[in-house]
Amino acid sequence: MAMAKSRTKAKSKAKRKTKAKAKRKTKAKAKRKTKAKAKRKTKAKAKRKTKAKAKRKTKAKAKRKTKAKAKRKTKAKAKRKTKAKAKRKTKAKAKRKTKAKAKRKTKAKAKRKTKAKAKRKTKAKAKRKTKAKAKAKPKAKRKAKAKPKAKPKAKAKPKAKAKPKTKRKANPAFMKPVTPDAALAAVVGAKPMPRTEITKKLWDYIKKNNLQDPVNRRNINADDALKKVFNGKSTVSMFEMTKLVSGHMS
Repeated sequence: MAMAKSRTKAKSKAKRKTKAKAKRKTKAKAKRKTKAKAKRKTKAKAKRKTKAKAKRKTKAKAKRKTKAKAKRKTKAKAKRKTKAKAKRKTKAKAKRKTKAKAKRKTKAKAKRKTKAKAKRKTKAKAKRKTKAKAKAKPKAKRKAKAKPKAKPKAKAKPKAKAKPKTKRKANPAFMKPVTPDAALAAVVGAKPMPRTEITKKLWDYIKKNNLQDPVNRRNINADDALKKVFNGKSTVSMFEMTKLVSGHMS
């Protein structure tokens, strides 16, 4: 009976041991599972974090690139504008220079022409004087010779009646009334009048405003009103003035 009892005890002990072992195994397995699950979770979390970080980086990089591109575009546009502006300025400056040069050349040419003309006139005048003087000398010599006895004066013939002087008729073309345009009307008035009257009024205006050049009296220095009549020229000669004024009549 004692043997049966000991066998029962050994059996129950073995059973408890088996049970405890199975329990430990189950517990260890559950622990491993929990651990593995936690590991997977941590790994997945880390992966998500890394992915999100990479995504943010890529996004930020793309943003920076877009921003830099836009900046470069704006900069290039501004550069082009500045360049174009500078080009326009240079072009305008060159144009003004060319215009001024041409103006100076024209002015100098006109001056030279006027000077040459005046020189020719002075020369011609001097030549005529010299010729006249030379012609008068032989006459004076002849007079100096001994005069023969004067003949008795013949009875003076009655003077013929002087013919009445006829007035010189004006050219009908000059007496025909013409209408000044807006530029000329500012100087002489807008009323239709003959060309001679326009010329008279124009000279009255020049004398009134003292526009005749003090050095070269053949030249007229234009004021703002006359500049429009002289097609923008600041100085013109008398001959040139007549031609320019004719273009403002209809």
